[in-house]
Amino acid sequence: MTGLEDAPGLAIALGIGLLIGSERGWSARGEVAGSRVAGLRTFGLLGLAGGLAAVLAQHGVGLIGFVIAFGAASSMVVGYARDTVHNHNVSATTTVAGILTIGLGALAAAGFPVLAAGAAALMVILLAFRDELHRWIADLSQADIKGILRFGLIALVALPLLPDRSYGPYAAWNPHAIWLVVVFVSGLSLGGYFAVRRLGATRGTLALAAVGATVSSTAVTAALARQLREPDSPTAVLAAGISIASAVMFVRTLVLTAMLVPFALPTLAMVIGPGAIVASGFGLWAARRSDTATIPIQSPLSNPFDLRPAFAMAAIVALMSLATRWATHHYGDSGIAVVLAITGAMDVDSAIITMHGLPRAALDARAAGLILALPILLNTLLKAGITVTLGGWRHGRGAAFPLLGSVAAALLAFFGVVSGNYA
Repeated sequence: MTGLEDAPGLAIALGIGLLIGSERGWSARGEVAGSRVAGLRTFGLLGLAGGLAAVLAQHGVGLIGFVIAFGAASSMVVGYARDTVHNHNVSATTTVAGILTIGLGALAAAGFPVLAAGAAALMVILLAFRDELHRWIADLSQADIKGILRFGLIALVALPLLPDRSYGPYAAWNPHAIWLVVVFVSGLSLGGYFAVRRLGATRGTLALAAVGATVSSTAVTAALARQLREPDSPTAVLAAGISIASAVMFVRTLVLTAMLVPFALPTLAMVIGPGAIVASGFGLWAARRSDTATIPIQSPLSNPFDLRPAFAMAAIVALMSLATRWATHHYGDSGIAVVLAITGAMDVDSAIITMHGLPRAALDARAAGLILALPILLNTLLKAGITVTLGGWRHGRGAAFPLLGSVAAALLAFFGVVSGNYA
């Protein structure tokens, strides 16, 4: 044993310290020399101290390692105390960052270099975005804080406590999986709400359509279609917004499928990919030929802090799960297709989430992709009907045309897959 086997871990520990120290040194570049608690060199030494402590512990001299780590951490605390007294600086960020640097250095030298380096990168990002985070916090209202805390409770407290096993008739209900629906819908709604607040509902119809469609493309379509009846409404912009919302829905379903039912993704992508291309192409074309005017429209996003929509989605998924298990038991794949197509026409996400809860052996990959395509196509037809109904035949038919075109393209691909023309 020459000790050289520990060199890579120590090098990574030193690198982590230098990385964090670079950000800390840059952020304090305006301070008088000698007044900083720690800078580039100090943080490099802190990371190396943590690495040495871990190496010494692995070689049976952990007491010496503890003394090194404890001494380094104590020096940061003493430096912070003196800085508070002399400069009235009550920010403990650098001190906490120094102590964490020691820990990450120890983690890297203990055999977890990737985890340590990833945590260090996230730490530097968090430190570098200090001003942006402060501005974001300053803009939050009391309702915003309550919404974030509520989401934290349902995602970080309630979800881990629920059992991850099946109950009920046909073993259709998994409490952990059903509550995951509540977490997903609430998180998506919360993210969309803050994105719309950041962009502004009147800054651009297209931006609102793209952001709002991450929560509900049907709600966005209805909101924009109602504007088509208004005198002097920018029909090209509205039509582009409706197309882009539909394209985002296609992409969102592919992403959700990749996360929850990845085995169905190849077939689903072959079917709805052409539809997404048609919707995106028309949306971009209509956006380019329209002017840059924006219109004040009401945000289609409901209150993201209201958990009732999330609970309603969870109830739908629970019922659909039971219905699909029953249909599978009595009718096989055809029963699943009918249940998911009908119930998923109003909400495509619920169909994907329901399929996620089915046993993997219930469907083969090709059948699963084809079955998931049905509610997506029906939902797109539904939005075309909403556009014509709310927007009127004169303007609504033009805005609905790209939706029908995307359905036609997807249907061609669907029958191509069914007939075996596409592998």
